[in-house]
Amino acid sequence: MQFTVKTQSQTELVDITAIIQDEVKKSGIGQGLCFVFIPHTTAAVTINESADPSVKSDILKVLNQVIPWKAGYRHMEGNSPAHIKSTLVGASELIAVENGHLVLGTWQGVFFCEFDGPRTRKVHLNIFSIGD
Repeated sequence: MQFTVKTQSQTELVDITAIIQDEVKKSGIGQGLCFVFIPHTTAAVTINESADPSVKSDILKVLNQVIPWKAGYRHMEGNSPAHIKSTLVGASELIAVENGHLVLGTWQGVFFCEFDGPRTRKVHLNIFSIGD
């Protein structure tokens, strides 16, 4: 299954936890795994704190400081920083499912990471039942 995310900024973290949880619930599984995959070379997915919105801005601030937009990159399209950020953050997450719910810590959420927006992006989910 897949869904789309519309981003509004060049760099942005979008909380997609509720969408993923809804899909897990629709699948009807009790125990299993949810594989989240981002099929883009300038976007990523991560799990981090979702309670305080300043965490998202802090993550982006540091990524943008460490990997600045202009630094004499050789890639012709001009979006090398987005490729580098995507590589560092990663294209996938594997999340346990118990009793039909994502197993996340109290403050954790799943975030789509946009590094070359704004764009309309795809998120792929594979939900696997184990022992149901």
